[in-house]
Amino acid sequence: MGIIARQSFFNSISIALAFLIGAINTVFFYPKFMGSEYQGLIVTLLALSNLIQPFISFGVQHALIKFYPTCKTKEELDRLLSLSITLPLIIFLSFLTISLYFKAEIISFIASKNTAIGKYAFLIIAVAFSTAMFEIFYNWLRIQLYSVFGNFLKEFYPRALIFFLLVIYAFDGLSLDSFISALIVGYYLRLILVILYALINYKPKFSFTLPNEFKSILSYSFLIFMSGTAASLILDIDKSMISNVLTVENVAYYSVAVFIASVIEFPGRAMFQIISPLVAKALNENDDQRLNSLLKKSSNNLLLTSGLLFLLINLNLTDFYEWVNLAGYTKALNVVFIISFGKLFSMSMGCLNNIITNSKYYHYVFLFSTTSAVLAILLNIYFIKLYGIIGAAYATLIVMVLINLMKILLVQFTFKINPFGKKTILILLVIFTLHLIFSHIDLDFPPIISLVLRSLLIGLLFSFISYLLKLTEDFQIFLTNLISFKKKF
Repeated sequence: MGIIARQSFFNSISIALAFLIGAINTVFFYPKFMGSEYQGLIVTLLALSNLIQPFISFGVQHALIKFYPTCKTKEELDRLLSLSITLPLIIFLSFLTISLYFKAEIISFIASKNTAIGKYAFLIIAVAFSTAMFEIFYNWLRIQLYSVFGNFLKEFYPRALIFFLLVIYAFDGLSLDSFISALIVGYYLRLILVILYALINYKPKFSFTLPNEFKSILSYSFLIFMSGTAASLILDIDKSMISNVLTVENVAYYSVAVFIASVIEFPGRAMFQIISPLVAKALNENDDQRLNSLLKKSSNNLLLTSGLLFLLINLNLTDFYEWVNLAGYTKALNVVFIISFGKLFSMSMGCLNNIITNSKYYHYVFLFSTTSAVLAILLNIYFIKLYGIIGAAYATLIVMVLINLMKILLVQFTFKINPFGKKTILILLVIFTLHLIFSHIDLDFPPIISLVLRSLLIGLLFSFISYLLKLTEDFQIFLTNLISFKKKF
């Protein structure tokens, strides 16, 4: 997986650093410096901006990846890029006009339980537009296989921005109002950086002439837009509903737990940045063998690496929460296990989503996303009232499992391939066995020492077994190179 492995490695570093900074922000700085109320407020505002973002981008960032392989000349590519920039701008201006006209009604709706949300509603639209345009220029880079810097801006930059703003806020250098203003400025600085980098790598000649496949692009973008809207709803509806049904403090508790569980996704987030254009190319060339190879390898690699993270997180969870010692946040302890199990299952899908999105069966994405959104809303309404934030976790898990099963069936029936094989069973057995063993081992040390010792034991044993059983080719090569490197010294 040459180029995938190389860029995935650098992307993994960015994402790992992003998760580290994000962990410091979410678990330490937000609660200590802002408190659960303001933390819940900022998280809710950003969650609402994520719900709006797909309306502005209209799915054109995904159309860039799908239709790029069909562009045979620079002129065709320039038309595609021009459309990708122009269409979201037109949509945003229309959306902004409508929002200003119905400003009072919109604020009244989103701030029915928390008036502070209405006060800072401008952040929602401002960040939504910045994020939408960023995604377009970032995918502009991805189609040319320049994903590393864009991934750095996507994953690391926003968390580093919040980190520095929280530090300044802690020393009374910023009020809440100025914190939010600085956050918006930071998001637009990121947009400027990605635009400049995209133009350095490729300078298009702007054109008002529509691409040859305009109708197909528009149709695809619309379906992906509808799917993206539903997907954003799934990602953030739980937080929004918790803030409406419970309190913003509960949003903070839940967000910390979900953040911890989401660490499991970071190998996938690194890989998908580069693998999506390669999947699109394999589909465009009808290279079924390459497609099957990409699916199987990505599934095994992600299940293995995410499985290790699953063990490290859940087996150290009690010690971690005891070490952090934040009152109230332990209410969401079980949320971590529930969500992380769903994330692990999703990672085992490999590049399944990329295959569906970039194939002629892309319209099924809308069906899956819509079904997910409807299920998420109904299940959250029922479970949050019944079980609180634990109920929101159960709702998310059920949606993830059901929808992924539907995707497996689609790819199996249409392409006659699936992500799983004999190695899948072996990897799952390793994960299950180690979880069973270490969950019954208590280390009688202070939390931080227990956490470090247990992590080392799990990591070494997991790596040794994986190497011995030759669970994945890439992991085998990585460990072999690591051992060879150490021998030199």
